[in-house]
Amino acid sequence: MTVRVVPPPSIQHSCTRGSDTYGRAMVQKRRIGAESSETRARIVEAAEQVIRDEGYAAASSRRVALRAELPPSLVHYYFPTTDDLLLAVFRRGAEQSDTMIEQALASDDPVRALWRFFSDTSRTALAMEFVALANHRKAIRAEIARHSEAMRARQTECFERLLGDRLAQRGVSATGLSLLLASAGRALVMESGLGVAAGHADARQAVEQWLDDLLA
Repeated sequence: MTVRVVPPPSIQHSCTRGSDTYGRAMVQKRRIGAESSETRARIVEAAEQVIRDEGYAAASSRRVALRAELPPSLVHYYFPTTDDLLLAVFRRGAEQSDTMIEQALASDDPVRALWRFFSDTSRTALAMEFVALANHRKAIRAEIARHSEAMRARQTECFERLLGDRLAQRGVSATGLSLLLASAGRALVMESGLGVAAGHADARQAVEQWLDDLLA
């Protein structure tokens, strides 16, 4: 029987933050066309669908226009280069992730909620495509790095406030905990996308038992 360890009040509701999510701090390039345009949003949504279904290499202006049921000229109007379009897709996903992370950090059990977010395999397809993209496109790599650094800083701030003394007793820093959870979750997500499952249940159990001990 699994016993859920409820964290004491001192580590509940301590990471709530206002609406200043990471995405707002990201440096944005000058856009062509209005950012709030429904047409622009439609193009970004179509591009994300193409990347999920067919891979980033298929996300040409013609293929995206076909999926969005728009003329290719409109795709070029809003996104003059392929990098412009790919960055828009990444930032859209990053903003969604930011919202989920803020909800996790503001929950009754923020550490476990964040672990569940990291190890959620439902976003595998898009995540793997952008990891591959980062190897070939400097702009994407730089944006992923910038967003990851912002996320880690936010999580570190939260963990330090909630668990500073407990982590110090175990020789782990708040930044280290953030990295360990993210790395373990990322490995589960990436391997699941490849169809690999060996050791996954054991790894999940080990992380959850360690968190039970940390939060008990």
